[in-house]
Amino acid sequence: MNIGEVLSGRAKSNGVRWLLLSPTAQQVLADQVRALLPAGARVGPCRLREAARFKPGRGITAYYDAFVNTEGRQEDDVRPIAVTWGANTQDDRHAETVALAKVQAEAVGRGVAAPFRQLMADFSEWTMRVWVSPLDTRFTQLVRFSDPQHVRAVLANTGVAASDQHRTSEYTVRFLKYRPGMRHVLRYDPLDPVDETIFAKLYIVEDGARVRRREDAARAFRMASKAADWLAEHGNNASCLRPLAHVAEDAVVLYPRAVGTPLSDYVQRSVGSVAPWLKRSGEALCSLHQMPAALVDPLGPPHDFAAEIRYLAKKNDRISTLLPDLGSGVGALLDRAQELHARLPQEPPTFTHGDLKSEHIWVAPGRLTLVDFDSAHLADPALDVGYFLADCQFLQPAHDQAGLEQLHESFFAGYAPGVPKERLIRARLYEATGLIKCAVRRVPFFEHDWVSRTAALVGRAEAVLNDLQSALVMPRYTSATTPEVRKE
Repeated sequence: MNIGEVLSGRAKSNGVRWLLLSPTAQQVLADQVRALLPAGARVGPCRLREAARFKPGRGITAYYDAFVNTEGRQEDDVRPIAVTWGANTQDDRHAETVALAKVQAEAVGRGVAAPFRQLMADFSEWTMRVWVSPLDTRFTQLVRFSDPQHVRAVLANTGVAASDQHRTSEYTVRFLKYRPGMRHVLRYDPLDPVDETIFAKLYIVEDGARVRRREDAARAFRMASKAADWLAEHGNNASCLRPLAHVAEDAVVLYPRAVGTPLSDYVQRSVGSVAPWLKRSGEALCSLHQMPAALVDPLGPPHDFAAEIRYLAKKNDRISTLLPDLGSGVGALLDRAQELHARLPQEPPTFTHGDLKSEHIWVAPGRLTLVDFDSAHLADPALDVGYFLADCQFLQPAHDQAGLEQLHESFFAGYAPGVPKERLIRARLYEATGLIKCAVRRVPFFEHDWVSRTAALVGRAEAVLNDLQSALVMPRYTSATTPEVRKE
């Protein structure tokens, strides 16, 4: 298989799967990882966790867990790595290499590089680069927050963990997300069972030549804290996960463990088992939408539907390259959605979660907890509703139409009472764009059923738009590309 053909998209999805999963590609990756380790080290499987980006003609990024073993160890170490295929410019490489050398030296000095001797490898024949955690030049705090000694000091200084003359908490460090240049989430598990597990979410400290980005962490801390305050008073046994501390100088927010099980685990079972939790989720969201924006100023400019359409159109490049006909259909659906939005009655924007997926709702006996308010902003509250319903359908594609209607009814039983009906109509529009968002962003394009799952989501989005247009007695379309005037 030719690497250039894969990166251009001409090899289609089969080429991408070959690059990410084939024995040949796996062997090349294992060889690059082994070259970074001491002599005699063994590299087991590199297990693909996520393929985050495919920009046709520019590159592919994927994230793996590498299983490595050095002499004298009983068990494998599992190390997150990031792999990119696609060439950078020489100028970019020179500046980046200098910064990477500095980060790597700190990692070696703190002992968090071991057993690796180096944390980066280049394989020019495949235009391939491997980064090993905790390497990252934009999150310059990542190395020290991977160091158990530094973690112990930070948690003690912020009052999050116990620290007195008798004992100081010790923690092991584990990566939940390693996404160089994008995001990192670390988990700190205490060695003393008396103490609690703590999570650290890191934000960009340096953004190239642009201004420092520490305010992102401050905003995330403020949004989650204010939402927690509001639901504590108005949530009716629903709550928000309250952050423990904001480490301002390092752009880090610390969180406790969420209690219970993510709602996504229930959604993937039967509709009947999830119905009570869907109702309570609707009630919690309705309470959240009543939160005065003045309590969390500044939220920034309101979210714009046209901007959302432009974002989805940009993300559609992967489908347009690998599945041109379906990509054209997605573009037509986005145009229809924007036309519909312009004809629907609007209401003032309010506080919204911004990324309300069932994995961001945790359930336990007697309680329901919302997490992850990083995307909170002023917006049409219908956005949260529609995207939540789309997420539930994404997680349970086997539902028939009756099952989907029951799912909707369960959620709206909690959310809809007292809500303007115009908002519920707009929620159907956001449900359609949410299904498209799932198609262009969330279906793993390296899996064997990527084509069928993507096409099914686009088909559902089209059906939702058709139903909405029929309900509004507007022109109806029988396919994503062929208009047909509806006969009354």
